Amino acid sequence: MKRSKTTALLLMGAAPLLFTACQREQPVQMQEGLFTSVERCTEATGDASNCRVAFEQARQQAADAAPQYGSREACARDYPAEDCVEQRTTAGHSFIGPMMAGFFLSQMMSGNRAGLAQQPAAGRARGAAPGRPQATPAWRSNTDGWLRPSGATAAGRAGLTPVAATPDRAMTAQRGGFGASGRGRSSGG
Repeated sequence: MKRSKTTALLLMGAAPLLFTACQREQPVQMQEGLFTSVERCTEATGDASNCRVAFEQARQQAADAAPQYGSREACARDYPAEDCVEQRTTAGHSFIGPMMAGFFLSQMMSGNRAGLAQQPAAGRARGAAPGRPQATPAWRSNTDGWLRPSGATAAGRAGLTPVAATPDRAMTAQRGGFGASGRGRSSGG
């Protein structure tokens, strides 16, 4: 009889620990900011090291992801004329295209802790290492505002996606989980 009381008390005492360990993790949130320089990024985030790494990642991707044109005149129809310069891809192909005007910096947030965006090796951008911020180049167009690579390779602007973003501001969160689904169920009243 004594043994079963001791076992029951022990299990009751351990129950809160078991429930805490089994709780679901909070949904991961992605924060992303658009910055026009390392200095602006550092001012907004307070993290000069991540900003330098992100800028370098974006710079390395820029020529391969940039829209490619056959002449400066064709490029100047879509981008500021002073941004249209001769560039060279990592494969050595020469083309006319706009210079990178900024970069997107992405970080993952889990609960209240900031973590750097990490992807599996197969999905990671070239040059990105685990534990480093993820970044992509950004271009300023004459008509659509800011553009970023869409992931597809195509001539001209076909490989880019317009993005509604305000440059050089603190990062904004893109939430997942119940916040996104709960919003659709709310009723006005």
